[in-house]
Amino acid sequence: MLKAVGQALFSTSLQNPKYSAEKKEEKDYEFRTYQATNWVSTTLSGMEWDAALSAGFRRLFSYIQGNNENKVKVEMTAPVSSRVDPGAGPACESQFTVSFYIPEEHQDNPPQPSDPAVFVEHRKEFSAYVRTYGGFSNEKLKREELLKLMESLQRDGVQYLDSPFYAAGYDSPFKLTNRKNEVWVLKKEKEQEKKE
Repeated sequence: MLKAVGQALFSTSLQNPKYSAEKKEEKDYEFRTYQATNWVSTTLSGMEWDAALSAGFRRLFSYIQGNNENKVKVEMTAPVSSRVDPGAGPACESQFTVSFYIPEEHQDNPPQPSDPAVFVEHRKEFSAYVRTYGGFSNEKLKREELLKLMESLQRDGVQYLDSPFYAAGYDSPFKLTNRKNEVWVLKKEKEQEKKE
């Protein structure tokens, strides 16, 4: 119990997915390649990012608290990622996929979810451009930081995918200082450039 409270308050000892990073000097973003890993995820449709993130978080928290076929508790990890597949127009619902990284001890054989709305997602290795920012994040801030990241990539002539895009939060709501948030935009691969 004390460990869980400590993790919630300080978020420092949480496992994170492994990646290699290149940070160019004078850049306001980082280029990362994430290893192939398993995540536990849930997808929701809606108009509001924050509402989808909150509902998705509750489903996934239930999974790590033992709502899975093995009835096993799974350690909290960071970040909580949310993938956004935007709707076709301004009044269309977007798809939000909220995910927790599955800790190392369960990576090879993740407990299967009991909730049919929750699934184990195998993410292949992927590369992303990442912008980091602090404070308590919200939908407005995520969109602003995403726009700044895309503007930086355009400034540098970098090819990227407009969608989907991701936000990642590393801290519990109880952590008040030194908070870490990110937005991720995926690198455009050579095959994708040829299709367009």
